[in-house]
Amino acid sequence: MYDLLVVGAGPYGLSIASHAAAAGLRLRVFGRPMASWRDHMPRGMFLKSEPWASNLSDPDGRWQLDRYCAGQGVAARHGEPIPVETFAEYGLWFARHTAPEVDERTVIRVTPCPGGFEALTEDGQVFHARTVALAVGVIPFVEIPPALRGLPSSLVSHSSHHDDLSRFRGRDVTVVGGGQAALETAALLAEQGTRVRVLVRADRLSWNDVPPPWERPWWQSARAPHSGLGCGWRNWFYAERPGLFHRLPEATRTRVSSTALGPAGAWWVRDRVEGAVEVLPGHEVAAAGSVRDGAGVRLEVVHRTRGEGTGLLGTLETDHVIAATGFTATCDRLTLLSPDLRADLMSSTAGSPRVTSVFESSHRGLFLAGLITAPGFGPAMRFVQGAAYTAGTLVRGVRRRLRAGDVGAVVPAPGRRGRSGTPAGARG
Repeated sequence: MYDLLVVGAGPYGLSIASHAAAAGLRLRVFGRPMASWRDHMPRGMFLKSEPWASNLSDPDGRWQLDRYCAGQGVAARHGEPIPVETFAEYGLWFARHTAPEVDERTVIRVTPCPGGFEALTEDGQVFHARTVALAVGVIPFVEIPPALRGLPSSLVSHSSHHDDLSRFRGRDVTVVGGGQAALETAALLAEQGTRVRVLVRADRLSWNDVPPPWERPWWQSARAPHSGLGCGWRNWFYAERPGLFHRLPEATRTRVSSTALGPAGAWWVRDRVEGAVEVLPGHEVAAAGSVRDGAGVRLEVVHRTRGEGTGLLGTLETDHVIAATGFTATCDRLTLLSPDLRADLMSSTAGSPRVTSVFESSHRGLFLAGLITAPGFGPAMRFVQGAAYTAGTLVRGVRRRLRAGDVGAVVPAPGRRGRSGTPAGARG
């Protein structure tokens, strides 16, 4: 029986594996390394995060992005975006040097068993472990607006479904969304000769500012320090103090995690969008249906101008719709967990699993990492930035649980009543 199974081999999973291996745990890691970055992003995209805020985490801090780039003759400088392909290759390099060999099979089911958990792989093999860390990334949580869900994938897709946009060359595509994924996808489409428009619910697009120089007068740094999530003390708090964020009232955490660092385009993509892409602000898809014998989509679109309570309904036809509408990380979408295990998870008001200060769920021995922990630990968990804090903290929690030896029990969250109706004690 393994001490720990890590399910997922992206930045969070690989970072957890590195810390667990250094701690001497007997572990196994499952998943296609850096799959989201290799399989779900088109060539030509760049990291929105600064290179120095895009490091995977090993205990000694040796295997960082700038070191990999230096070995490849590539610059990793402040204010210069890194290609997604370079970042994906960095993750593979990191895995080779810091983590045990990754088993690229997919885990399709995690089930409680005496003494821990069993994991079933796609080819029918079963593995047992005392603890499990789920680091499944964002793909299980893809969000497509309700009005578009009934249409086939030939007509509607999510921005994360594409690693190659060339099939849209010469066609008409409508992108829904106003964040980086929407705007960079639209820019890439326009640059390859696709007729593209962007529908944005907001009255206008938001753009991130060009970052200030790394070295600047002390008083400027004091007023707005650099952080992995942008300049300013609030962003610094989100980036550097996830543990303190976890202590905030749940209502505050839920509000901040859902509103902070909202949809915005990177400064370096702005010139590629403005003047090249048709942008329709204040537009929302109300309904959609296929036309031209299934070769296109008719969108019924509500157009609202600032201050208006009602909107004008119009229609437009397009060959394909790409929904760049983000991800919704909730308990019900953790479908690789067995139904009884999923039912054991206490959820927050945001619908995500409650986690302790060491990322342990309400089912002892089951740890969570990445986007699904953002309501508990803040906006940093939506970015690579959060991997370092998560990896070190989670592995400490795993070691604590292994020492305690009481895996498998369900412990209701603080302030909640358990299934028996008795008050739950504090944990974590």
